[in-house]
Amino acid sequence: MLFMYIIVITVCLFRLIVFVRIDCFPYLLCNLLYIRVVLCIIIFTDSHPFIDKLFHSTTLNPIDIGILVVNCSLFNPTPSLSSMIINKYNLPDNVKAFNLSGMGCSAGVIAVDLAKQMLKIHQNTYAVVVTTENVTENWYFGNEKSMLIPNCLFREGCAAVLLSNKSSDKYISKYKLLQVVRTHFGSNDTAYKCAYQQEDDSGNLGVSLSKDIMTVAGAALKLNITALGPSVLPISELILFFVNLVTRKLINPKTKPYLPNFKKAFDHFCIHAGGRAVIEEMEKNLQLMMEDVEPSRMTLNRFGNTSSSSIWYELAYTEAKGRMKKGDRVWQIAFGSGFKCNSAVWEAVRTVYPSAHNPWNNCIHNYPVKITC
Repeated sequence: MLFMYIIVITVCLFRLIVFVRIDCFPYLLCNLLYIRVVLCIIIFTDSHPFIDKLFHSTTLNPIDIGILVVNCSLFNPTPSLSSMIINKYNLPDNVKAFNLSGMGCSAGVIAVDLAKQMLKIHQNTYAVVVTTENVTENWYFGNEKSMLIPNCLFREGCAAVLLSNKSSDKYISKYKLLQVVRTHFGSNDTAYKCAYQQEDDSGNLGVSLSKDIMTVAGAALKLNITALGPSVLPISELILFFVNLVTRKLINPKTKPYLPNFKKAFDHFCIHAGGRAVIEEMEKNLQLMMEDVEPSRMTLNRFGNTSSSSIWYELAYTEAKGRMKKGDRVWQIAFGSGFKCNSAVWEAVRTVYPSAHNPWNNCIHNYPVKITC
């Protein structure tokens, strides 16, 4: 069984500087040097050294880390980002390091799953998962509407997660990882191209979001919850679902399909803050209440779409609100290019209070806010 301690630090950068020509700055700041600088600001800057705070909060030394998994979809330089972190913190020379790229907004769950599998092999060790995104290189300067949407939605963010398979950490950890379910819909051509990095007719690089993305996300979600449901839903919900299935197959095909009540399986929902339409569709399809999707809405409102790290900002929101009690179950669900839908299920080992480094600490009293069109 895996236990984890999590700390989330946020950096939200707005790309205003690229539109202003100032003598001391290059006009176009999308070169490799600038992108590296931005990433170093996110990971290593003095005001947001989130990995330092992770080590400080857990009283661990970098030498204790046996596994490192870093994910960043749109920026994958050489040396890799995982090598950058190893160099900065002098991680041991036998650390098992992985660098995931191109995996989209659901890569945070993928990174956790990879760390989980590695911890099954390497006993009595720690794994650090760093999930981030750098949109600088893919800021779109053209006029294609489908490629301009990411400029409005995406922002840069970062989170660090520490996982352990040591029995001694059982009672000091925040959460226990119960299950990870990953669904890949890439065999479908429409799904494969609904979020696609490409150049427009003028050679401007960007990410195109297809109008089919909501339909594809719905289909991917259906596959994912079909795989997840039997292992998390109470027996009463499984019986109702089975009776409905038999009725539709053998008695009346026009019977409306039964949607299980996932609120009987989970206490908190961390739905990827991919956009307002995504959150509203999930709220509708899963028959959730406004409070259930509040962490997702408020994260989108304050930080924008921080890609794979958004589900950790949402978890931090729930903690900051003081809602996480011992035994509560959390469903993290994320969508990503490919097209993927991935779920992670956690159980709170203890009542979780907001840490000193929670990104919501200085403003949680102002939330939730009313959002209007």
